[in-house]
Amino acid sequence: MSARVAVVVGNPRPASRTLAAAQYVAQQLTGREPELTVDLATLGPALLDWDDPGVAALVAEIGAADLVVVASPTYKGTYTGLLKLFLDRFATGTGLRGIAVPLLVGAAPQHHLAAELTLRPVLTEIGATVAGRGLFVIDRRYDDPAAYAEWLAATTPVVAALLRSRPASH
Repeated sequence: MSARVAVVVGNPRPASRTLAAAQYVAQQLTGREPELTVDLATLGPALLDWDDPGVAALVAEIGAADLVVVASPTYKGTYTGLLKLFLDRFATGTGLRGIAVPLLVGAAPQHHLAAELTLRPVLTEIGATVAGRGLFVIDRRYDDPAAYAEWLAATTPVVAALLRSRPASH
């Protein structure tokens, strides 16, 4: 069975450049569109309701995905509070059982380590295996394939190997 691929985007603006970047990364890593895309900005107040069944279902689906691209714009050197609010719903150690790719999009190159220093630790804390290093893309280059090329060349083989090694229990 083919891997289940998902994208989670924590940009407060729906249909953002961050969303486009995350979908591009997922497609480049797997050769196809993700089965599930969660644009957190579209969830509205439901994200604040810990009893909301729709959000709980999204958490379960994301948690069970084989590969998840988790993306956010860079705010104050880290990911958004919107993304943090969603990630807080995942159980420590077992909430995200697949492979995760931390992706931050930002305006300034001095934030290039933010994906590694802020987002990666949270993803591993909730159970994900992070493939390769986190990805940081300058926002004005979000639609430039060259901005991703070096990272994709290094990370795609790692993701492919990890996906092949996952049990076929889905």
